[in-house]
Amino acid sequence: VTRRFLKMANWWEFIVCVVLVISRAAALKADQRNVLVMIGDDYGLQSGVYGSQCKTPNIDALAKRGLLMEHAYTSVSSCSPSRSAILTGLPQHENGMYGLHGGVPNFQSFDQVQSLPLLINKTKHIRTGIIGKKHVGPDYVYPFEFAYTEENSDLMQVGRNITRMKELVRLFLKRYAKEQFFLYIGFHDPHRCNPGTLDLYGHFCERFGDGSSTETGVIPDWHPTEYNPDDLEVPYFLPNTSVTKQELANFYKTISRLDQGVGIMMQALIDFGVLNNTLIIFSSDNGIPFPAAKTNLYDPGMIEPFIISSPLSQSRWGQHSKALVGLTDITPTVLDWFDIPFPSYSITGEVRTVTLKGKSVLPLLEKEPVTGWDVVHSSHNIHEVTMYYPMRVIRTVNYKLIHNINFKMPYPIAEDLYLSSTFLDILNRTSKGEKTYWYRSLHQYYYRDEWELYDLETDPEELHNLSGESEYAEILKELQEQLHTWQDYTNDYWICLPGGKYDTGKCYPLDNGFKG
Repeated sequence: VTRRFLKMANWWEFIVCVVLVISRAAALKADQRNVLVMIGDDYGLQSGVYGSQCKTPNIDALAKRGLLMEHAYTSVSSCSPSRSAILTGLPQHENGMYGLHGGVPNFQSFDQVQSLPLLINKTKHIRTGIIGKKHVGPDYVYPFEFAYTEENSDLMQVGRNITRMKELVRLFLKRYAKEQFFLYIGFHDPHRCNPGTLDLYGHFCERFGDGSSTETGVIPDWHPTEYNPDDLEVPYFLPNTSVTKQELANFYKTISRLDQGVGIMMQALIDFGVLNNTLIIFSSDNGIPFPAAKTNLYDPGMIEPFIISSPLSQSRWGQHSKALVGLTDITPTVLDWFDIPFPSYSITGEVRTVTLKGKSVLPLLEKEPVTGWDVVHSSHNIHEVTMYYPMRVIRTVNYKLIHNINFKMPYPIAEDLYLSSTFLDILNRTSKGEKTYWYRSLHQYYYRDEWELYDLETDPEELHNLSGESEYAEILKELQEQLHTWQDYTNDYWICLPGGKYDTGKCYPLDNGFKG
């Protein structure tokens, strides 16, 4: 943790006092505004401010000078597709990033997409920078002036080594603190480590830079927080076993590096005198890297942290919002802050022009809404190239409807999740006929109904599918219609599946036994 940043007791109160003393104007001029977006990698609600045992003093401190969203959801529970949605305001099936970018999958957004950094660059006066994980492309769709990412650097260094990241953010601010800027920080924590480094660094790279050996090295700005597995509570969606608890202990240790990285970024804004000019958004890309979370669209795979701090909305600092927000709301929020209009354009010859599918959350910083923030959608096609399992979701305050389009096939497992001790323990116990201590059987996890309807008020763990129950027939029909309308609105080529073929805006029957 940055010691200056945390040695101030209640540092957020100190900042409020500073703001009051210098008597800032009620509103910043358009040419004074900056944005810092920080995105975790496979991070969820593992922070003190969200009620977790995981200690995150810096994230908690950020929440005290901002508004915390209790119900924020990813647009897709997969890295590149989610990051594309964050940076375009469009779901993955509309922007073209159907699966992971780079390597064998090599998915990328359509050439015509007007991303957030592209639109900001077009202003000619707001500087753009990215440090850490990018994982989207092509570069000409997602251009940043200042860039240290996996494309030109070692991702371990620019995404996990928070001392190196501190050097880079200070370099960026040294260049651009006196101008307007948009800075995007892509932390690589707490993503699981690459398979080739597990023995050296551990499954979550929790030994990378912790000083435990000469080989693991030292990150000077990281002071690891250790956890006793026996003291940890296991989330409902994971097996309550010693194996899982050990993984959680390692996971939480890695999160301490992420948290202290957040503190470093905040301290840099203070040191360069731009904290009170800067809109700050902290979130993550998808669910945590455990079974039933990452790549899934059950709530553990969809729920995300979301903290937004504005120097213009101190009345909402330290408060919580119950509005349903999504990661596609980030782009419209940043455009709203900078007063940048969204252009009129079309993708891949579509007749309809593209519109932002999220909306600015800046109004939430003024007061809690009564209506208008009660539904979110998610869309998943592919993670790794072999993991084709398209899903579409509509989630309201009380209900969730999941459409598993490829439901006849077993649900696929990502490589990092397959290699996890938690999943291998489930697999081995199942093969031996032993009790798994999991909330689902492995067979239930693999084989899912085409439609899954859950009453989230009475069944928050999403265990009792109501889609076949007559008393919920009207709710099912209503949600199916709303989901279909959203798919049409977002130019979803999967809209007719599995029973129909989409062509020129219409669904044509396949007579294959399924509805289209």
